[in-house]
Amino acid sequence: MGTKAVVVAIDIITPYGLGCDACWDGLLSNRSALSTLSRFKTEAFMADCAGVIAGLEYHGETSLVMQMICRLFAACSSTIPADARLLLATTKGEIDFLEKSILSGNGDVAESSLDRLLEKVAECSGARGDGLVLSAACTSSSAAAAQAAAMIRAGHADCVLVVACDAVTEFVYAGFSSLMALDKNPARPFDKNRAGLSVGEAAGYLLIMSQERAQREGRTVLTELAGWGLSDDANHMTGPSRESDGMISAIGKALQSAGVSAQEIGFISAHGTGTPYNDAMEMRAFLAVFKKRLPVYSVKGGIGHTMGAAGLVELAMACRALHEKVIPPTVGLGEVADDARGWVSACTQSIPSPRHALVTNAGFSGVNTALVLSGRCP
Repeated sequence: MGTKAVVVAIDIITPYGLGCDACWDGLLSNRSALSTLSRFKTEAFMADCAGVIAGLEYHGETSLVMQMICRLFAACSSTIPADARLLLATTKGEIDFLEKSILSGNGDVAESSLDRLLEKVAECSGARGDGLVLSAACTSSSAAAAQAAAMIRAGHADCVLVVACDAVTEFVYAGFSSLMALDKNPARPFDKNRAGLSVGEAAGYLLIMSQERAQREGRTVLTELAGWGLSDDANHMTGPSRESDGMISAIGKALQSAGVSAQEIGFISAHGTGTPYNDAMEMRAFLAVFKKRLPVYSVKGGIGHTMGAAGLVELAMACRALHEKVIPPTVGLGEVADDARGWVSACTQSIPSPRHALVTNAGFSGVNTALVLSGRCP
């Protein structure tokens, strides 16, 4: 199995505000942070709500994602080692610079390069080790977390910083609207009447170390990233497999990687976008793998679909749920869909002594990720 990959620091900024506490408290209160969008005109689109972070300047001197990242690391209470390898996960990065250049004729298109963003994140975070951009649609940050853990388990690194970010821009919003993927109302994951997703924005980081280095440096271990699985069902450019075979494969690989059985999973943090096809695909996969009902929740009714940052935010909340022994309600859930009945709830649920949690994500082109988290390491 190799050395254990353990998470020693984690933080996020979401539409609920700065910090894991803000997001956790918002979800537990069953309060949605989705609101009417005023960042740009929405009359031409099929919806007008999103999850945005207050106080960000659109088309200013600094991109939306870098404004989020600067806030995040300004509040960072953990020392980021200079030798940390850096994995940057995003779908569109600083796309607002490209927008600004096209719409106004001002701005440097080169600033929207993901390689340039990687340099900025390295400077802001202090991580000076080798860097890599990982862009795998809406599985970007969960795939990056899996990559980091694999590097540590294989002995190729003993400290990796994963940073994830994506922002609500007109380009992104127009794209989802053109696909008819947006719900006119705030997203309702696993609801019988769900009609699409709500776009959101977020940034976050995970500092992952080998267990040996964490112990040597006296770091507090928050969770172990015990297993991971990735797959691609190659079904459609935007639609998931109707048989859920890709997600089933990813979950199976994650369980095998972690060395745990399906019966040892205490709860599932689902991708749960609120689109009819995604939620049905996940429920088919969960039923196929677990045979019995498990507590399942989605955070996207609270903060929206934060794209490349989604997996990292959900990993942070799953880590919190493991420690608190409680999972948040699925915000926005009214009438539970038939296939999700007994799995998903609009109420907070206590979970007696969960040892392991599963986090699932899916994205365009049929990519799927599954991560197994374990409680504190001895």
